[in-house]
Amino acid sequence: MDGSSTLLFDSASLYFRAFFGLPASLTGRTGEPVNAVRGLLDFLARFITEYRPERVACCWDEAWRPAWRVALVPSYKAHRVASGDVEEVPHDLNRQVPWIRATLEALGLPVVGALDYEADDVIATLARRADGPVEVVTGDRDLFQLVEPTRPTRVLYVARGVSRHERVDDAWLRAKYGVTGADYVDFAVLRGDPSDGLPGVTGIGEKTAASLIGRFGDLAGIAAHVGELSPGVRRALTASVDYLGPAAQVVTAATAVPLPDLDLTLPRAPRDPDAFAHLSDELNLGGSAQRILAALAGR
Repeated sequence: MDGSSTLLFDSASLYFRAFFGLPASLTGRTGEPVNAVRGLLDFLARFITEYRPERVACCWDEAWRPAWRVALVPSYKAHRVASGDVEEVPHDLNRQVPWIRATLEALGLPVVGALDYEADDVIATLARRADGPVEVVTGDRDLFQLVEPTRPTRVLYVARGVSRHERVDDAWLRAKYGVTGADYVDFAVLRGDPSDGLPGVTGIGEKTAASLIGRFGDLAGIAAHVGELSPGVRRALTASVDYLGPAAQVVTAATAVPLPDLDLTLPRAPRDPDAFAHLSDELNLGGSAQRILAALAGR
């Protein structure tokens, strides 16, 4: 890749947000909801228009709960399992996922995934491959670990809404949590994340986690100086010693996912205009279709 900018979308994070944020009354010709499809296209159009990247990728969860992560921490995303290895997803959203993928492919927007890896891992790999600036669009805090000033890499964080997204860099992380992107994995391991089934260290919240990292640098540094800590913190860390190492591996996004050479060039028009026109008609994409086409064309 050359030094031009890359925009990486955390696809599932965005289409879940679209599904829950837009009314189910947005329907296609069959009467089924298409709110996730339309919302995702609008989100993509907004970010492409605002940030004008040369390259894009819609990163995909080929495995939403990879076996290798579950082997490390069995509670990982366990509360989101419907049965077996199937994620609990609303039926009306599940029905739309193939339409989303077909629409992205008709547009020619690269959909990138890898067997037994999450979108986070694909995003991390593509971000570290890039030579130029990278922006990652997500509602997932774990990807704050990719924030890096020298490449540079920022996260466009949509937790407060797409229209109010925050540009997360090291300065933002220091102001919010007292850590940097390089610290974020260890910080998240100590704090925990109930949404991912990661318990954290009992009694250690964000402030204590940030303070420990500020004093000792990382988990290894904290472990080396555990005798200097207060009795309560020392007991909490000692009780969690079997959790810390595996949890750090789970939280760390893989940066060497086996991806082929990819052409991520932003298309200026649909790759398959007939297929996109058919999907636009069947799914009643309306203004969402027009907005993504305008974004691609640079209008």
